[in-house]
Amino acid sequence: MDVRIGVTYSAKELELELPDDADPEDLVGSVEAALARGTGLLWLVDRRGRRTGVVVEKLAWIEVGSDSDLRHIGFGG
Repeated sequence: MDVRIGVTYSAKELELELPDDADPEDLVGSVEAALARGTGLLWLVDRRGRRTGVVVEKLAWIEVGSDSDLRHIGFGG
């Protein structure tokens, strides 16, 4: 599962590939719980086992997608 995270202090996005068996609804629940706390870090573990922490107060947006989502580049005709 692919996750893109926007943070308020940077124009760059964080991009993570979570394990294939990651549940999108569990991820959304974790994000909502972190936002409800209002402080601390949101920790995510990618498919290589690396941990990434994002300061909750700096979260701007999160996009959750599937590895199987089709990605198109350019114009279709």
